Amino acid sequence: MTKFDLHTHHFRCGHADGNIRDYIEAGIAANLQVIGISDHTPYFGSEEEQPFPKIAMAKQELSHYVEEVLKLKTEYEGKIDVLLGIESDFFPEHAEIYRDTLSRYPFDYIIGSVHSTFNNSIFNKTRWNELNEQQHIEHKEEYYRLIRESARSGMFQILGHIDAMKGNYPLFSAIPASEAIDETLQTIASCQVAIEINTSGKTKLSGGWYPSHEILERAHHFGVEVTFGSDAHKPWRVGDELEDVAAKLREIGFEEWVYFKNKQKISVSL
Repeated sequence: MTKFDLHTHHFRCGHADGNIRDYIEAGIAANLQVIGISDHTPYFGSEEEQPFPKIAMAKQELSHYVEEVLKLKTEYEGKIDVLLGIESDFFPEHAEIYRDTLSRYPFDYIIGSVHSTFNNSIFNKTRWNELNEQQHIEHKEEYYRLIRESARSGMFQILGHIDAMKGNYPLFSAIPASEAIDETLQTIASCQVAIEINTSGKTKLSGGWYPSHEILERAHHFGVEVTFGSDAHKPWRVGDELEDVAAKLREIGFEEWVYFKNKQKISVSL
């Protein structure tokens, strides 16, 4: 089985440790054949150079990021396949500037992630405090509506952590919205976008993986393709729980997972 990890960060985003080389070396140590570098995009929805220095890299850093990954891709050729990826926020109102800017670079893949709804971070622990039961449902449905819109945008090969809103609010999973989740998985399948199994839930209050086993079972039912990403913000987490994820996917009934090179899908047997 080709081993890969498509979701890694480094110091440029302002909330991860280590440089790109550290993550590549960690990938080699973890016996990966493929390592994807996928730091957060700059925030293009503002004219400021770096409005959120603890969340995303400065705009001027994007070209340096690409140059460094491409340089290391060449240096490590024959040792490990280094892929140029990026994790892009999805804001419908800013989608075209993201699409236009990212199209200028030779990304192997782009991960599309919804990190905010109603102008509030999905990881904000306090966002739920004043909401009634109906508003809980509305916030969950809006999250999945945005994920559907991101799938239909055509901007992404992979959708990131599709139930990460549970990260700092574990009760999110119990909010009734099964129809919204099924509609979202059907949309993702029809758009032929992959979802990642992201093992970074252990760094949040929810624990576990994104998405849950239950959602992965529904994803299999609807024919959604899957990939793997540790979402490592520290080098030691590269490839974290990859074997466990593969085993669970086989148990559910998946026979393969995918990664992307030059935006072309490569299927790997589980």
